[in-house]
Amino acid sequence: MTFTAHTAETAPAAARPIMAAIEQQFGFLPAASALMAESPELMQAFARANALFERSTLTHLEREVVVFAIATRNECHLCVALHSAGLTRDGASPELTAALRERRPLDDPRLEALRQFTLAVLDSAGAVDDARMRAFLDVGFSTRQALEVVLGVGTYTLSTFANRMTGAHLDEPFARFAWDGAA
Repeated sequence: MTFTAHTAETAPAAARPIMAAIEQQFGFLPAASALMAESPELMQAFARANALFERSTLTHLEREVVVFAIATRNECHLCVALHSAGLTRDGASPELTAALRERRPLDDPRLEALRQFTLAVLDSAGAVDDARMRAFLDVGFSTRQALEVVLGVGTYTLSTFANRMTGAHLDEPFARFAWDGAA
């Protein structure tokens, strides 16, 4: 099945404002957004959920750990590349980015507990066992933050599934961060 890579002229009217905001943010319209524009409702859901996730009590770096856990588990090459570029731009250590991309344990115990908790949420469809919940809380996270991980999982499951379904290609600005999914 072929999906249409929309432009501002061909997209459904309800998708156009979101497309314009994305284009302003990146300086171009990423292929994934052009393809997602076929469903303005999906674009709106992702944009709204992402805005809420960004307002959560998780730090920017913690949110990125959540996103990487989802993106690598769901094998979304585009998400891994995009978020690798973001971490690089933000000055994250190359070691941290490499570990996230390679699905390796993180040196920081708190971030590793977050990564493991996110994977547990995904693997158990939210039915995280007591031991995994305790490990998450014992490093200083709260029950509120456990639910914020669920918000991140919902948000980025939308994105990773849509990118995989539409076969979204990697845009040139992110090419140097390409990821093949090999662990």
